Order: sequence, then structure tokens, then C-alpha cells
Amino acid sequence: MAKRVALYVRVSTDEQAAEGYSIDAQREILESYCIVEGWEVADVYADDGYSGRTTRRPAYQRMMAEMDRWDAVLVLKMDRIHRNSRNFMNMMEVLDRNHKDFVSSTEALDTENALGRFVIDMIQRIAQLESEQIGERTYMGMREKAETLGETTGGKRTMGFTPPFGYTLEDGELVAVPEELDVVSHIFGSYLSGATMDSICYDLNRSGTLTRRGNPWNKYNLRNILHNPVYAGYMRWTDLLLEHGAATVVTPEEFNRVQVVSASRVRDPSKRNPRMLPIPDQSN
Repeated sequence: MAKRVALYVRVSTDEQAAEGYSIDAQREILESYCIVEGWEVADVYADDGYSGRTTRRPAYQRMMAEMDRWDAVLVLKMDRIHRNSRNFMNMMEVLDRNHKDFVSSTEALDTENALGRFVIDMIQRIAQLESEQIGERTYMGMREKAETLGETTGGKRTMGFTPPFGYTLEDGELVAVPEELDVVSHIFGSYLSGATMDSICYDLNRSGTLTRRGNPWNKYNLRNILHNPVYAGYMRWTDLLLEHGAATVVTPEEFNRVQVVSASRVRDPSKRNPRMLPIPDQSN
């Protein structure tokens, strides 16, 4: 049985003027290619005037939704179907899961053969490198911002995070929510008095005290409270600690006591690694 092929053609207004590959010209070349290969044209999917940097193209989306009609996608060049390497690799993953092939007529790229698969693998590695480099640049930018927040005297002094239970954000500043901080104070006080997380959750839920989202308390959201240094005056971003200046419920010393008690209740000694806060120098 002849291979059924979906011909995909695309051009934007600027590309057509610059490169001369009109929709009709691409279709004619691909149809000729199919005749030489002995392939059957299942359908022609044409996106006229759409950018290759997005997947929001009607013909492209219809083609991907009609994969049962064809065995392979044929394009004139790879950039006709995608100009974004991540979108291209996402498409290739979908094609692979559905046992479909991809062919670029002018680039000798056919995933049925070893060379084509090798080229796809290289493209995937380049896309991964690109993604990791973007991640590294983003991390370095955020770290630089975090390191300078402590020197900020006005304006936003947070990293754009979702404020934890007990706080809200106003003009980028952390501001206390008194009724919630009262609950947090009760949690820390009970834990330091020897209560277990299970018993604290039971007392809170029995009294009708719920989380900000209206859910019952459990060990997981309670643990987030007890290990968050924000309640002792610090915001943590990776390995950095930044003083926030909003109201607190415990001192750094009390917070550290909670971390020690919590670590002592961990059965596996290798996992007893409490993250402590610095104690301010009271000598000055």
C-alpha cells in the first residue's frame, strides 16, 4: 500500500515577498516529490499568512487532528512547519507516539531512515541546550534581583511569590493579615509546647479554623507553616535569606528550636538536616 502523505505548506506575507515560495509553488514541488516516491497525497494543508513561530494555525491544527488520514507529513523545508525548535520537538513527540513519519523534501530529512533520525536527535539536543541556557539566564537574573532586594529602601521587596498564609502583598511589600497570623502563632506555640502535627491539625479543624482556601489542615500544609522562615522575619530564595520587615510570630531562636524538634522526629538520621536561621547579634 502506498504511503499516505499530508502535504503541509505555509507562508507569511513577508516570507513570500522575500523567498518567493508561494503556497502554490510549495504545493507543486511537494506533489512532484510524491509522484517520484510513489506516495499518495492524503490532503494538502495550507496556512497562508501565518507565522511559523506559533502553533495557532488552522490548517496545522486540522492536520494534527486528522492523523488517522495520513502516514507522514511532508514539507518543503523544516521552517515551513515550525520556526521554534521547542514546538518542532513537541510535534515530533506526538508523531512518534502515533507512529507517523516526518519528511523534509529539500533537506534529505526522513525519519524512516537512520540519517533522518540522527538529524532529529541533534535538533532535539540543540532545543534542550537552548531551554537549559534560557533557564540558567533566568536563574541568574532572579538571583541578581534577590541579592539586591536587601538594599532596596522602597518599592517592591519580594520576588513576586504568592504570599503565604498570614500575609498579603500591597505594592510589592509583604503585609500581615492579623487573623491569619494569630492562627500561625497558635501553630508554633503548640508545636513548641510538645504537640504533634496530627494533634494541632485536629484542634484547628475541630474549631472550624480552615486554610486560606477553605480546606482542612493536614500535616503537609502545617509542615509548610513550621518550616517557612517568613514567620521569623525572613524570605528564603534558594540559598538566600532576605529580611522582609513585616510583622512576625516567632523569633529566629524560636524558629530554630522548631527545626531542631522537627528534625529529631525524623526516623532516618540522614534526613535530619534542619535549615537554621542566623541569630542577630544583640551585643550592639
